[in-house]
Amino acid sequence: MAQVSMTVRMDSKLKQQFNELCNEIGMSVNTAINIFANAVVKTRSIPFKITAYPSEDTVLRDYYEFRREVASSDRPELTMEEINEEIRLARQEMTKKK
Repeated sequence: MAQVSMTVRMDSKLKQQFNELCNEIGMSVNTAINIFANAVVKTRSIPFKITAYPSEDTVLRDYYEFRREVASSDRPELTMEEINEEIRLARQEMTKKK
């Protein structure tokens, strides 16, 4: 497949922030844009969100959404032991990423 160049104009501060975030995630800006373009073409929509760390608002929104799902389903409540195990596994995963 032939490769082509593309020029994108954006604010210099945004470019710097985008580059820094891509580095945090572990990819180049070029790779991030190619992933985005492929996903948009494949799904014919903006199909994903990439974040370095979720914001507090996102975490709380996800938590409340999960609580609503649990309340409206037949899923049993988690025990404290299960909750603590989930927290332990999440912390272990975060430690691996550092």
